[in-house]
Amino acid sequence: MALIVQKYGGTSVGSAERIQAVARRVVETVKAGNDLVVVVSAMGKTTDGLVKLARELSSQPSRREMDVLLATGEQVTIALLSIAIQELGQPAISLTGAQVGIVTEAEHSRARILEIAPDRVERHLKEGKVVVVAGFQGVSATGDRDITTLGRGGSDTSAVALAAALKASACEIYTDVPGILTTDPRIVPAAQLLTEITADEMLELASLGAKVLHPRAVEIAKNYGVPLVVRSSWTDDPGTWVVSPVPPPRSLTGLEIARSVDAVEFAVNQAKIAILQVPDRAGIAGQLFGALAREHVDVDLIVQSIHEGNTNDIAFTVNKQSIERAQAVAEAISPVLHDHLNPIDAQVLVADDIAKVSIVGAGMIGRPGVAAQMFKTLAEAGVNIQMISTSEIKVSCTIAATDCDRAIAALCQQFEISTSSNEIDTKYITAPSVRGVALDLDRARLAILQVPDRLGMAAELFGILAANNISLDAIIQSQRTRIIAGVATRDIACTVAQGDAADAKRVLEASAAQLGCGAVVVDESIAKVSIVGAGMVSNPGVAAQMFTALAAAEINIQMISTSEIKISCVVARSQGIDALKTIHRAFGLG
Repeated sequence: MALIVQKYGGTSVGSAERIQAVARRVVETVKAGNDLVVVVSAMGKTTDGLVKLARELSSQPSRREMDVLLATGEQVTIALLSIAIQELGQPAISLTGAQVGIVTEAEHSRARILEIAPDRVERHLKEGKVVVVAGFQGVSATGDRDITTLGRGGSDTSAVALAAALKASACEIYTDVPGILTTDPRIVPAAQLLTEITADEMLELASLGAKVLHPRAVEIAKNYGVPLVVRSSWTDDPGTWVVSPVPPPRSLTGLEIARSVDAVEFAVNQAKIAILQVPDRAGIAGQLFGALAREHVDVDLIVQSIHEGNTNDIAFTVNKQSIERAQAVAEAISPVLHDHLNPIDAQVLVADDIAKVSIVGAGMIGRPGVAAQMFKTLAEAGVNIQMISTSEIKVSCTIAATDCDRAIAALCQQFEISTSSNEIDTKYITAPSVRGVALDLDRARLAILQVPDRLGMAAELFGILAANNISLDAIIQSQRTRIIAGVATRDIACTVAQGDAADAKRVLEASAAQLGCGAVVVDESIAKVSIVGAGMVSNPGVAAQMFTALAAAEINIQMISTSEIKISCVVARSQGIDALKTIHRAFGLG
């Protein structure tokens, strides 16, 4: 007999008729021989209505009282669903988050789960009952045991956490879409349903704006090996499975906060090539990486940084064995990139004595201080950062090869990792090159200009943002240095949520002069379009294909940031939707 956790979102329980349909599905699942726990959200737009009521009474209602208020939405649903299940002759009992034993931080409106005491749930299951649980809520571990809520995606998080605590056979997420698609079907109606996706790919897509699953839920599933499937509430179709390798045993204490970094990885025998002062126009990246792909040069990290004026810098890393071919391509193509409107001589810089160190972990999502801590740790170890490239679950830095051992030791000590690993990993070697395409229109670009090129500056700047609870995603450091008042400087840019952009600018400007930095510039007229696919590790032409497709659509790339399984480009906001459609079509995903 299998134990299954099912979760139904607000649209799935939005009316009495829909609750009855869920009840019928629940009873069918039990009759098939399964024990069942059901986690539900508030009905339809109930939460929005409760927020509106509170705002009519106060412009800044207490977060504690908002938790008490919003938790009532799920309590209505669990009672109604239990009644509907009982009416079909199946014993059922409704339980709030507190009654289930979901214990959280004492952080109202955005609490993380610390632990779950599943004894009561297990007792009711042994009695033959379906246990219907209020998602999105728990009770604080300290103080007066207040009601807490988990924030956006809280019901998904509740369901997967319960599945982990109960060692369930599977967690089924029922929603109003048939599963996980290659992109947003509201923008691209021809988007295809995926039969499966890796947890790492899903983490990237979820963090990039794909809203079918919340990253916190995927993080728990990956960390605890919970089989996870996304299905439609309206059909019996199989949906999409989220798969990952079996993880090592992990304590359920500190369930969501135990560890932000799971591994320190490194790659040696690396070389970096930077092309400085290339024209800022559509097609440049496509020409360069298309030429590299034709020469079978496998590129790892790619960064294109912003710069003042009408030129950009592009840097990339390759294996040392490919350095001569890569350098020949860069030097051959540099003159081609310019025309009479851009009579600037591009510079090609080569460094063949570098290494790459990375921290990896699903737990760094939503924790703004992790990247800053990495940069601080490297600075304190006397390790200078040459390049930075980030994804939602990985932060990579290139450093001098002679600093590699010292960097690994410092990072392992800081993040309490017992061993590091060379990051060559073939577990997803047969996965598709591109699994999905995501568009994020809720980003702003934050640029700190003329940052002194000295040890520890990245740690200082991103530490300030972390202290103000501001999360960033793409972080790029320019390769070009300029001498300002006798000091070598670089520009550093990152993307942040639009809602955080003004605060980020304010707090950085307050420290910029003291740190010797120049202006802090915010651009909200951007969009970030990304491709995700575990198989791109073994397919060198993927980046070139993406960049060439954008160039053919006359879409200029303003920034580039990559990881092993993701490539993100910042483009003009007005071209974001066209960029998504173009890339989706270019990879034949429709």
